[in-house]
Amino acid sequence: MEKKKILILNGPNLNLLGTREPGVYGDIPFDTFLEELRGRHPGAIIEYYQSNHEGALIDKIHEAGFSRDGIVLNAGGYTHTSVALADAVSAVPAPVIEVHVSNTARRETFRHRSFLTAACRGVIAGLGLASYELAVIAIENEW
Repeated sequence: MEKKKILILNGPNLNLLGTREPGVYGDIPFDTFLEELRGRHPGAIIEYYQSNHEGALIDKIHEAGFSRDGIVLNAGGYTHTSVALADAVSAVPAPVIEVHVSNTARRETFRHRSFLTAACRGVIAGLGLASYELAVIAIENEW
């Protein structure tokens, strides 16, 4: 069986996971979580990319969306503002799963709207870093 190629793509401020608002986002650095995730999913090639720049995220979606089996996308604040990211997700054949560490529906009103949801295959939110793992499992199983 061929390994699934999965890209985890994190947007702005997610490079601070583990130190940024630990009451909301937890206290585990993403690099630590990623190493553990890869260990639990040896049947997948899990790549990771993070950028604080919208254009860089769009470029990565364009690049990965034609060569990966799936993309796990946490667009951070761009979730609520970026039509351009939604258009990029719609433009590629790879399934994209929108993830959020926190439950955005329980947060500030401006976080209740996602421009990405309609373009993504599914959404997982509010389960901490486990949101990423559930998205990986979905892609591995070609739900």
